[in-house]
Amino acid sequence: MRWLQFILSHSIFISFCAAALCMQTYILLHIPSNINIIGLVFFSTLSGYNVYWFLSKYFFSSSTSIFKFIRIAKSYFSVAVISAGLTFYFFLKVPYSLPYLVISIFLTAIYSMPLWPLPRLAGLAQKAGFLKTTLLAFTWAYTTTVLPAIEILQSEAYAITLLFASRFFFMLMLCVIFDKRDTEIDKIHSLRSMATDIASHTLRILMYVTLICYMIAGIFVRIHFGDTSQVYAFALTGAVVWIVFEMSFKKRGYFFYYFIVDGLMLLSSVFTWGANLINN
Repeated sequence: MRWLQFILSHSIFISFCAAALCMQTYILLHIPSNINIIGLVFFSTLSGYNVYWFLSKYFFSSSTSIFKFIRIAKSYFSVAVISAGLTFYFFLKVPYSLPYLVISIFLTAIYSMPLWPLPRLAGLAQKAGFLKTTLLAFTWAYTTTVLPAIEILQSEAYAITLLFASRFFFMLMLCVIFDKRDTEIDKIHSLRSMATDIASHTLRILMYVTLICYMIAGIFVRIHFGDTSQVYAFALTGAVVWIVFEMSFKKRGYFFYYFIVDGLMLLSSVFTWGANLINN
């Protein structure tokens, strides 16, 4: 199980999920997949998350020397550096993605502001709980929707907007599930999120509204292309998301969050791929 622990803790699994969402975007928008964009998204996600985990562990550690801490958390540091190099490699294959990639990196940097060694900025970011959760969902939606659709951003703006909205609401639900898990820890460290800022009952209502918005936008993007089989696959995805969301209101373990909840991204993509095979 140590290898599975490594895959989950070093964000390898969630990076595969990001790549799978890119594949889902290609299928739903009826455009040929670009392996270089998929590689770019996979390794940039892997690098970004490992940098975040490294900084997070350093932020909450008692070590004052960054160089000493690199030796302690060398696995995170190593994965971050290697994946950053591979991100650059795939970027060289698709240099036209630079403006969109810069926006994605910028959004990720803003999200990590509470960990920056700048007290004023970090303090401001720690208070922006609602914005923090929303920003993470927006970043995921942007990276896995806009980057794969760069070549048709103008010709299929309507469909991309619908897919972006559906992806955003989908990721927002997943982010809130994680926020709910971390509520007590966040309060101890004076970190805020949507789950710490909103009462549990109100949060539950908000998430049901989010689920409805996710379903409406997702169905419309599939109807736009006349993908009947995809509508059924999406309805099945929505049902599974609802079940997992309900399960999250009880205390769950590590694998529930990092395998099942994150795995909803992969499952959604698999359902889309399956429906595409049936349709063809």
